[in-house]
Amino acid sequence: MNMHVAVHARAHQLDAPTRTFAADVLDGLSRPQKSLSPKYFYDDAGSELFVEITKLPEYYPTRTELGILRDRAGEIAALIPPNAAIVEFGAGATTKIRLLLAAHAVAAYVPVDISGDFITAQAEALRGDFPDLAIHPVAADFTEPFALPEAVRDLPKVGFFPGSTLGNFEPQDAARFLNSARDILGDGARLIIGVDLEKDERLVVPAYDDAAGVTAKFNLNVLQRINRELGGDVDLSAFTHRAIYNRDLHRIEMHLVSLRDQSVRILGEDIGFRAGETIHTENSYKYSLARFRALARQTGWTLQQSWTDADGLFSVHALEAEG
Repeated sequence: MNMHVAVHARAHQLDAPTRTFAADVLDGLSRPQKSLSPKYFYDDAGSELFVEITKLPEYYPTRTELGILRDRAGEIAALIPPNAAIVEFGAGATTKIRLLLAAHAVAAYVPVDISGDFITAQAEALRGDFPDLAIHPVAADFTEPFALPEAVRDLPKVGFFPGSTLGNFEPQDAARFLNSARDILGDGARLIIGVDLEKDERLVVPAYDDAAGVTAKFNLNVLQRINRELGGDVDLSAFTHRAIYNRDLHRIEMHLVSLRDQSVRILGEDIGFRAGETIHTENSYKYSLARFRALARQTGWTLQQSWTDADGLFSVHALEAEG
């Protein structure tokens, strides 16, 4: 953390997560290609906006994955050991986990997400429908190592990572996450993971640039968060949302585009923008089945089974940790 951030943090008594957020923001915005980590989308407002995105007609991943989980719930449930704990990485709305919980009784559910208030509220709602289920929310950055609750340490573990979130990681970071998940869950653990597949960009681009502008609000919300939590003076009306497909890298890119020459101030730092300059906020990599299977193998997972929808838009995989 640079000296300006440290002084401001001490003066305003910023907590540790906010200090990390501040350091990451100033580091990302000081690079030649300005960038912000997509994990900072998910404050309470961002989490609510993402739930709204998943209901949009253009956003095929959620409804397609839900279709696979509904149609294959019995087959997936058959791979879950008795008396298991399901650990959901990046847990959000409980729609998908409910399908697994309805198909197979488990001992415990551990939702893990950076937005603690959001997952606590979701956990309370889930308890109303599954009163016999032990639920242990964990507020943590699931991209980093974290400790599981003591209550589930000795239970068989099944990781759940739906929603194609793996595609938000750079390839090397996707490998690091899969290695970390294997270490957290332990030898012999299972992982149920959703992976978006390569497809025509005419279908994929609108999923990240919807007609109603909800994705634009979601993208711009990270700037609002900078203003709210870091005392920034960013003019949101001076930025616009852009989604493009990078064919060579098999990914959708989301950017915030500066509409004019401008300067913003964050924690005592002046950050300049040229008209047309962008902040790269998110990637969403699309995998072929072969490329994902190779990634799983190299990170210590054995593929047990894969499922796709009839149109080949999306995939769900069951993996088992080696060792």
